[in-house]
Amino acid sequence: MKYYNNILETIGNTPMVKLNKLTAEIDALVLAKVETTNPGNSTKDRMAVKMIEDAEADGRLKPGGTVIEGTSGNTGMGLALACIIKGYKMVCVLSDKQSKEKMDILRAVGAEVVVCPTNVDSDDPRSYYSVSKRLAKETPNSWYVNQYDNLSNRLAHYESTGPEIWEQTDGKITHFVVGVGTGGTISGVGKYLKEKNPDVKILGIDTYGSVFKKYHETGIFDEAEIYPYVTEGIGEDILPKNVDFDIIDHFEKVTDKAGAIMTPRIAKEEGIFVGNSAGSAIQGILQMKHMFKKGDVVVVLFHDHGSRYVGKFFNQEWMKERGYVENLETPTAKDIVSKEGHLVIVNNDETFSSVIEKMSKFNISQFPVFKGKEMVGSISETNIFNYLYQNPEAKRDSIELVMGAPFPTVDLNTKMEEISKLITKENAAVMVKQENGHYHIITKQDIIKSIS
Repeated sequence: MKYYNNILETIGNTPMVKLNKLTAEIDALVLAKVETTNPGNSTKDRMAVKMIEDAEADGRLKPGGTVIEGTSGNTGMGLALACIIKGYKMVCVLSDKQSKEKMDILRAVGAEVVVCPTNVDSDDPRSYYSVSKRLAKETPNSWYVNQYDNLSNRLAHYESTGPEIWEQTDGKITHFVVGVGTGGTISGVGKYLKEKNPDVKILGIDTYGSVFKKYHETGIFDEAEIYPYVTEGIGEDILPKNVDFDIIDHFEKVTDKAGAIMTPRIAKEEGIFVGNSAGSAIQGILQMKHMFKKGDVVVVLFHDHGSRYVGKFFNQEWMKERGYVENLETPTAKDIVSKEGHLVIVNNDETFSSVIEKMSKFNISQFPVFKGKEMVGSISETNIFNYLYQNPEAKRDSIELVMGAPFPTVDLNTKMEEISKLITKENAAVMVKQENGHYHIITKQDIIKSIS
């Protein structure tokens, strides 16, 4: 007879499936490592069991204990299955942006579910990071898993997922693509593959509102990069210890909208029913298609099952409500600029007190500065704050004393990608000049609205 002693023994050995329609325009062979055949329907089963077994081995997790973890749902599911077999209690702490299906499934396998607000800082006592830590301190005989900094996470993928991918591709893999959240999958698989062949490229998928890409490219943790996003399972507003940035060759950012639209297409065009992070990963591959050539073998990992997103990314009404419908053309400045209101400017000879009054009245933090009809500079609340902090009696001084260079100017046909590149720490906005000589202004918030 052939059988497994318990459900945990069925983890791993997931199939590799060739993608055909969605990647038809890519010369390389694109293969999907479909992790939904794990018993908890996600790749997180691998590291969940590894983290528990390592904690048992060194005494952090004791018999009859309670396992507590902050999770987007999938790690919680893997942990819950392990707790059932091994006799532990399970408490999952989720953010309220996670799908109802994920919460219901966790409750179905006996986990207690605690829901926290999404739109708070990671160190806020209400965040799911903070609540997890607090519950672990308050609960007797408990263990806080901390998948973000628990290095057993990436070790699980080094020991299982990486070797499977290498064997299934007969060592011919040239690129590995995966969404990055805790960092365990990309770092563990990436380390194994690069040990086998240093030329294998490790490509991470990030989302707008996450800090990964900029930190990887500049070494700067920029809090200005952080804002709420809809994409589930990838991106972070922290730097988990499991993310080995030295292993990763490139991060590709994918918008909420593009990832959401691609998610149901995988089911409809490839017959593979997978979650939102898979949609973002395929979209990222299409954005990076110039990086792949004929003869390359690109492996993309599909994290989890689509059943956890039925009420969201597979729900047409939910998608339409958020404007997640396909655009035939790339957005331009004309699509982004506000159709209502008028441009608020300041004149070069205005005083600080006058500009402060305008900022308060119109709720605007930066202005273009004009001298007659000519744009001669820019002014922001940061300029004003720094000057007045040093010169508190100088409210009647002219803003020319601190005004910066004019904002970059584009025309109405400039594409969103080009506009986004112009908005930096030094340039808070971009001016759009019409044929009649009038201007519009585009800020970071305007771009966020257009892609969210």
